[in-house]
Amino acid sequence: MQARSSFLNLLLLSLLAGLDPSKTQISPKEGWQVYSSAQDPDGRCICTVVAPEQNLCSRDAKSRQLRQLLEKVQNMSQSIEVLNLRTQRDFQYVLKMETQMKGLKAKFRQIEDDRKTLMTKHFQELKEKMDELLPLIPVLEQYKTDAKLITQFKEEIRNLSSVLTGIQEEIGAYDYEELHQRVLSLETRLRDCMKKLTCGKLMKITGPITVKTSGTRFGAWMTDPLASEKNNRVWYMDSYTNNKIVREYKSIADFVSGAESRTYNLPFKWAGTNHVVYNGSLYFNKYQSNIIIKYSFDLGRVLAQRSLEYAGFHNVYPYTWGGFSDIDLMADEIGLWAVYATNQNAGNIVISQLNQDTLEVMKSWSTGYPKRSAGESFMICGTLYVTNSHLTGAKVYYSYSTKTSTYEYTDIPFHNQYFHISMLDYNARDRALYAWNNGHQVLFNVTLFHIIKTEDDT
Repeated sequence: MQARSSFLNLLLLSLLAGLDPSKTQISPKEGWQVYSSAQDPDGRCICTVVAPEQNLCSRDAKSRQLRQLLEKVQNMSQSIEVLNLRTQRDFQYVLKMETQMKGLKAKFRQIEDDRKTLMTKHFQELKEKMDELLPLIPVLEQYKTDAKLITQFKEEIRNLSSVLTGIQEEIGAYDYEELHQRVLSLETRLRDCMKKLTCGKLMKITGPITVKTSGTRFGAWMTDPLASEKNNRVWYMDSYTNNKIVREYKSIADFVSGAESRTYNLPFKWAGTNHVVYNGSLYFNKYQSNIIIKYSFDLGRVLAQRSLEYAGFHNVYPYTWGGFSDIDLMADEIGLWAVYATNQNAGNIVISQLNQDTLEVMKSWSTGYPKRSAGESFMICGTLYVTNSHLTGAKVYYSYSTKTSTYEYTDIPFHNQYFHISMLDYNARDRALYAWNNGHQVLFNVTLFHIIKTEDDT
């Protein structure tokens, strides 16, 4: 498998063809509507853009196709012309032979009528020569048929060329190079637009892509969403308890092949599988406590630790699969988060935004969803998405927006291929969900919905 930077690089597939007003309800002033996605089944990122109004570029693709078709027709016409000349030459030669054969045949019949006057030997030789020439007769007939067919082809090509030329004139004699540059310019603008797109609403989850099969049933693997494009390090933490070893790989490819670049021996054992790497540091829940640890990989030491006040721990409020998954640390486009439950909130999920340096809680939201009824959860753009199970048939069932402090019940299914999920985290850089699925490290593609306001909307 290639490095994540290759299979998650942005691939822009924009709808450049014009919209048919009779088939859409989008008006020019409603703005761009964008569906963006981390990757397709082949591993590519997708952004599908529906433009707010029609423009000249809506005919560019059709015009290029027409030009290419016309060139192919012209090339075909030239090839047929060459074939026709060669066939006509051969045809004239065979016609000449046909005349000779007919004369020979007539002469042979005359001689045969008077064969009694000929010597038997001479008659037999002449008959053998005639027999050798007889197979040429069907060849001659085939040449006649081919010559007629080529003439017919030539006429059809001329007619088609005339029709295509007429169509081209109706479309307009555009400067194709200029149109090509305009399309490239539009694609560049759309790419710049996508770079500004950071948040959207979850619409669909597809996959998974199985990256590797390793470890126990429970564990975590992750990359840093704030790392540069050239930094594709992977961190691997097997098991949900009684372990302090973090394995590092320089790339997805090294991770798949098992080529470790470094091993870290943490000062404390971790609890659960809900760790996160964010801006070069590992955030994890210290075993048998509600203490959060910030560990710097570059410095190899703890930078901060803080107790998450009132948070349940050690299987008091875990996810449905248990495994000391009481405190779930995660990151999205907005920042660092902790998801947990408290007695004060009756065991329901609490969302807290954390300061990445001090681990101090900056703000919290209390939801009404029981933590013990949640299979897993992840944050995208400040919205918490909760699954209803960790087993087969799991789906995203509940979401809570920290922006509006409102919730809704959802129905977004996903394929739990290996039947047991013990880790599910969103990576904002890759626009993908990293999951540990029963000893398999997998990736899910997410599709987000965006609305870009145009100047007319202000």
